[in-house]
Amino acid sequence: MIKISAHSLVKNEARFIWYSLCSIINHVDRLRIVDTGSTDNTTKIIDEFINTYKGSTEIIFSKEIVTGKFDEKKFRDEMFTKDNSSSNDIDWILITDGDEIWWDESIRKVTEKIREEGNKIESIIVPVFNLVGDIFHYQEKAAGKYKFKGLPRGHYNLRAYNKNIPGLHSKGEYGVFGWFDEDNKMIQERDSSKVKFINAPYLHATHLQRSSEITKDFEVVKRKQKFKHEIGKSFTKDFYFPEAFFKSRSPFVPNIWETMDCLFKFRSYLETPLRMFKRRFSI
Repeated sequence: MIKISAHSLVKNEARFIWYSLCSIINHVDRLRIVDTGSTDNTTKIIDEFINTYKGSTEIIFSKEIVTGKFDEKKFRDEMFTKDNSSSNDIDWILITDGDEIWWDESIRKVTEKIREEGNKIESIIVPVFNLVGDIFHYQEKAAGKYKFKGLPRGHYNLRAYNKNIPGLHSKGEYGVFGWFDEDNKMIQERDSSKVKFINAPYLHATHLQRSSEITKDFEVVKRKQKFKHEIGKSFTKDFYFPEAFFKSRSPFVPNIWETMDCLFKFRSYLETPLRMFKRRFSI
């Protein structure tokens, strides 16, 4: 049977990490979490999560001390190496960071596809709702920057890969990181018949406040640039949010149902037209 290990690399993710982990825990065979020096309640929340869900799935949690420049490649490689050990009990890697929350149906579609066809395919791409302002708004389609073979430019992410791709290795640094094969070709650019697009979206809080304190967010490399003042598109009134948001949680897990405050909204109304103009007319 094909086995899946989920990798979550985090720092100062207190607002969403509980929901992110809850959304995948029942769908993978192993959950490997690495914290790279959180100074908010992230590790406390993860410890509580482990106490709540221990026994349902193997959970491996390590707390690392980072000195100097943050090296994403180092941590991703270490997680991969541990799941690529001589025991060789893991076949696929699912990337799910602390700001990503899946619907039950979405994660089920992805993991079922892996277990059904994982020996024939190599990677899986899914669409993403990028939240802006608060969890009730998302970025317009024109803001999507990713272009995968056979898909129009938009909001997508490669979120699962077969670890048995020949010569699989990583390159790059945070923000421009990727996985490559023995010919140094990005895995999503290999045989298109083995790169599967699945219409199984998740919510991505990359542009929202992710720590319980905004100052803690700015301790994380490049996160300040991701934080956007923008008025996005509103979800419809009958839109249903990922089930993880409604599961019981520890008292110190932050409330994520708050709307953007007046000052944030005012600045967003000023900045949004310029953002929209640049997306449509910049060269």
